[in-house]
Amino acid sequence: MLIAGFPAGAWGTNCYLVAPAAGEECVIIDPGHQAAQGVEETLKKHRLKPVAVVLTHGHIDHVASVVPVCGAHDVPAWIHPEDRYMMSDPEKALGRSIGMPLMGELTVGEPDDVKELSDGAALKLAGMEFGVAHAPGHTKGSVTFRMPEVADVPQILFSGDLLFAGSVGRTDLPGGDHAELIESLARVCLPLDDSTVVLSGHGPQTTIGRERASNPYMHGLDAPRRGM
Repeated sequence: MLIAGFPAGAWGTNCYLVAPAAGEECVIIDPGHQAAQGVEETLKKHRLKPVAVVLTHGHIDHVASVVPVCGAHDVPAWIHPEDRYMMSDPEKALGRSIGMPLMGELTVGEPDDVKELSDGAALKLAGMEFGVAHAPGHTKGSVTFRMPEVADVPQILFSGDLLFAGSVGRTDLPGGDHAELIESLARVCLPLDDSTVVLSGHGPQTTIGRERASNPYMHGLDAPRRGM
């Protein structure tokens, strides 16, 4: 498996390109502010052909390059319906206190083809499977994408702004809810194996085991019981 990631733009948002191997089809995750050039350079370097863009949530630092990237490659963008409005109205999503000086240089709007994500869906893209989990708290439509363990590659969780190394996403923006975020952590992250690699929306990679042991927001959480 090939995963190429880079931080982009004013917010240092991680954009990931995921493929079975170099020279094959790929999926682009969270092409945010000023990510388009990095996407094109990574595609060229690894000889990749994108088939879709998938979005962990709708904040402009994660979606600002969706329109140019999708347009350049004629691919759809996948987003949860509760965050879809943010692509066209980022100011409503962020509030007036953050990011507005950059609004003039951002691409606002939807790409030509938008598909909606649902909780529990299994997206099969570029010969890979991405398990979708609705994980509200940072935004109402936040999701994570989980890839199963394959051969010698451990399970991978693209956590967006739900879980970071040593921290979690902020909940003080419109649609944020701290209690919801903690519930999402317990339901989505806590049951995963310690070896699960976490690739988040900001900052370095980590593992579920490391966060279970050291992340203060995961201390004392109990995984929800499954129904009988």
